[in-house]
Amino acid sequence: MTEREVLLHPDAHALALSAAAILTTRIVERQAAAGIARIVLTGGGIGTAVLAAAALEPGRDAVDWSRVELWWGDERYLPDGDPERNDTSARAALLDHVDIDPARVHSIEGPDRAASAEDSAEHYADHLRTHARPEDHGDLPRFDVVLLGIGPDSHVASLFPEHPALHETDRLTAAVHGSPKPPLTRVTLTLPAINAASEVWILASGVEKATAVRLALDPAAGALQVPAAGVRGRDRTLFLVDDDAASKLPHGLGRPIA
Repeated sequence: MTEREVLLHPDAHALALSAAAILTTRIVERQAAAGIARIVLTGGGIGTAVLAAAALEPGRDAVDWSRVELWWGDERYLPDGDPERNDTSARAALLDHVDIDPARVHSIEGPDRAASAEDSAEHYADHLRTHARPEDHGDLPRFDVVLLGIGPDSHVASLFPEHPALHETDRLTAAVHGSPKPPLTRVTLTLPAINAASEVWILASGVEKATAVRLALDPAAGALQVPAAGVRGRDRTLFLVDDDAASKLPHGLGRPIA
């Protein structure tokens, strides 16, 4: 199990710029090593800000965007193009500004393409299995980086505290009904799918996330009550947080990033 690293940033803007720079560097490294980089995106304010920063990042032009494969950790069960969808925000922030292969952008289906959230979840799981390679040694692609936001309740993706999907040990995806934040219906990767990634990064900005960040980093916290505590990448687990989100962490925990 990997140790969790904490990178501290003075504010949300610095966090977005830093995360974008680290992400583009990681993509270039993976393309050099493996030919393709496979990234799982997140929505939310800071997740979208990171993508917008990546669109302006000087290292953007070093990336061969035709060899980037994109997935999503969760999605609102809404029709394509709905402004509340995570992939809609991602397109506006980054994808519409780079030469990415549409066939490598793997969105989660909404009600215009799947009859139910359960069908959407199953279709996405099948899609993941289809794209797994023998060297991935599993039922889904070996993601290079999974980006996750964290909610004030410590949820990640659409895995909310006490949600039945947190008990999953085999399924890759799950439908979510009765979400504590709108919209009520969503589709999410499960913890086994997230934790199969090489690296998992949690992005947190704002004082309202401070308690969730502290709990997520508490060795005694359990994933059922604190979903973010159950997130671990195989090779690296990284918390990128601003000073407000880190305000309840023990003194000395984390490395400041100028």
